[in-house]
Amino acid sequence: MPKPDELIVDIAALVESGRSNQMSLTVVTGGAVITGRLAPEAVWRQRVSEVLTDSAHLSEFSAVFDALAEGAPAKKDGPPTHLHFHVARILQGPVGIPETGGMYRIAIEDVSAWTVGDFSYSDR
Repeated sequence: MPKPDELIVDIAALVESGRSNQMSLTVVTGGAVITGRLAPEAVWRQRVSEVLTDSAHLSEFSAVFDALAEGAPAKKDGPPTHLHFHVARILQGPVGIPETGGMYRIAIEDVSAWTVGDFSYSDR
């Protein structure tokens, strides 16, 4: 198992500390380029739970993500193991999917390259 990049682990730890949710990052993982803003895991889980709760077909899954729900897993000790993106897009050719941004969870050990910043395309 490859050792995760210490810099990206430190960035994730700072985001998890709750001191900032304004960090934009672009990563390459499994050949995909994902760009967006990082969020603490608890915030990310809560937002996914809210989206699922509002779904007529998927609402029963919302409790799995609800970090505030009774019986939710306790926060793990140690450095973060995942990046939690919100308002994120998968860059595919000349477009970002979805255009409005989505919620992605990526294992830090699977990141093969990264850069600070959020990439977007322009018609200009």
